[in-house]
Amino acid sequence: MNKKDIANIRKQFKVDNEFMKMREIFNVYIMKESSEIYHYESQPFEMLDQDQQELFMGNFKKVLSGQLDEKLFELKFKRDIENSSQLILHQGLLGSDDDWREKMLLIVEKMLKDKQYEMDLVVTFIRGEYFKAMKRTNEETEENGRDTVYSHSFILCSINKTQDPKKELLFDYVEKEFKYNIVVNPIINLNQPVGGFLFPCFTNSAADVNHVLYATAKAFEPDHEFIEEVLDAEETMTAKDDKAVFEEIVKDVTKDQLNTSTLASVYEEIHRVMEDTDEEDTPRLDYKDVERVLKMSGIEEIDTEKVKSSFQRVVDDEQYELKASSIIPKYNSKSIKIDTKLAKISISPQDLKFVRQVHLSGKRYLMIEVEEDTVIEGFRMIPEAFANKAEENTD
Repeated sequence: MNKKDIANIRKQFKVDNEFMKMREIFNVYIMKESSEIYHYESQPFEMLDQDQQELFMGNFKKVLSGQLDEKLFELKFKRDIENSSQLILHQGLLGSDDDWREKMLLIVEKMLKDKQYEMDLVVTFIRGEYFKAMKRTNEETEENGRDTVYSHSFILCSINKTQDPKKELLFDYVEKEFKYNIVVNPIINLNQPVGGFLFPCFTNSAADVNHVLYATAKAFEPDHEFIEEVLDAEETMTAKDDKAVFEEIVKDVTKDQLNTSTLASVYEEIHRVMEDTDEEDTPRLDYKDVERVLKMSGIEEIDTEKVKSSFQRVVDDEQYELKASSIIPKYNSKSIKIDTKLAKISISPQDLKFVRQVHLSGKRYLMIEVEEDTVIEGFRMIPEAFANKAEENTD
């Protein structure tokens, strides 16, 4: 799934929406002390009162919130797994109400195996149907786009922690006295889900049962145990991991000798690759692509074998592909942070070419090319001339 696919389905989670029909909701309460199921119940979603429906709809939208490879991860199911979650979910998707509940309990049992949680949890499963209007093939036709739609069944899981109710002092208007409010029932925090997933994935309105969309609560911190042991999915790399891998490969290939002009060219070339690719696709770079990017950026003393061996050293996989969107900072915003002992500067990748690190009289300086006078605290600064010609450092 790309961000457009996710946004399309996420915005449908609202009450009384003709393009999203919720069928059943299944809640399972897990006790932290015993890591056992304390209670579960299933009912048609439409039987909930509207306030409850609104609460759950908001919760489901939050599960699908966040950026891909940061908080959301499209995962591929492992092959040849006994009692695989892919098969369980698919059977639950197509089965009767009893089958559905039975299969979802199997998923919960996988969550509980050899696991001790720090708080009580409520695992919510929803089974529904997602409708998406087809694009018109003939603009001259009077047929409404909504007359023909794609219809896909799905399962969404939301994992929520519980918290103790607040201790409060109340004033009783009738009795005219202050009273201590005693509430013993735990509160289910639907505003901050701690995890979840969507099955199947949807790409260009087509269902993909070979992939599942996994959601984590904290950016760049997927639960690898949940991914491998509960979902039976392949290990994943976050955007931060991809960026770190790319940085190590470039450092290895260039022997950590890179100046700002070259780095700016690297980012510019990767941005061009992304611009030339269909926005619904995510361009990936293998070792040959990285070699081409570096050569186009002015780094000539490299060859295919050098880059290939760097991939092997850094990720132990010469066939690994890096997501272009993960390894380049956001191009049109001040996403690059330059930290020095004296100052912190934010700059966009496209403006990095105006920054230089230079040597002058045995000292290092950070030089920024500007088109206008610099204003500091309302004071306009006058230009100062270098006494000697600065030599560019190749750091």
